[in-house]
Amino acid sequence: LAPYRGWFPVISSLCCSNFVYFYTFNSLKALWVKGQHSTTGKDLVLGVVAGVVNVLLTTPLWVVNTRLKLQGAKFRNEDIVPTNYKGIIDAFRQIIRDEGVVALWNGTFPSLLLVFNPAIQFMFYEGFKRKLLKKQLQLTSLDAFVIGAIAKAVATTLTYPLQTIQSILRFGRHRLNPENRTLGSLRNVLYLLQQRVRRFGLMGLYKGLEAKLLQTVLTAALMFLVYEKLTAATFTVMGLKHSRRH
Repeated sequence: LAPYRGWFPVISSLCCSNFVYFYTFNSLKALWVKGQHSTTGKDLVLGVVAGVVNVLLTTPLWVVNTRLKLQGAKFRNEDIVPTNYKGIIDAFRQIIRDEGVVALWNGTFPSLLLVFNPAIQFMFYEGFKRKLLKKQLQLTSLDAFVIGAIAKAVATTLTYPLQTIQSILRFGRHRLNPENRTLGSLRNVLYLLQQRVRRFGLMGLYKGLEAKLLQTVLTAALMFLVYEKLTAATFTVMGLKHSRRH
């Protein structure tokens, strides 16, 4: 069962995060585009704004999720402090009690930088989608799956070094700071990137990328597939015509 450690907080965090992101993105798109043709630039801006809202609202969930997922793991780095949480609620309680409420937003700075990940993902997805809809009436299941996978692969590869640092900061149980400052500023992000390059070389910034791609690409591909099908079904049930410009 070790590979499934922390599966429940992961599912909870994904549900909340995807709901916030999709709802914000599509609400802003409906207000801004208003039935007109969307553009790549607009998709990128909407993705960034939706990403910022998502980060500010859901970072505490991801902090708890990261700690629960790594709980019980054996680390070779002696600077990492072990944790002992009984569940999501207990993790929230202990973090607030021992580290303060602000600790729930550990890693917010790199997370804000990482809003370009879903923004790039949506930009590529919407771009591919518009091109396909010029040649056919609607997306097939295979179309949605493939372009969702490609979009996420590009976004993940471009932003992976920051995702690594984000995970370190979210875990938060590090004694990396000799001055015991709060990890999360630009200086500390650059410091952690520098330390990783020094320890593992330039390719160390992409250590574990293969596993990350397998996980995120499949997740995103399935997510976009289900999203398109649910959207089409909702419009059908409501008796509305699903706009190809969407």
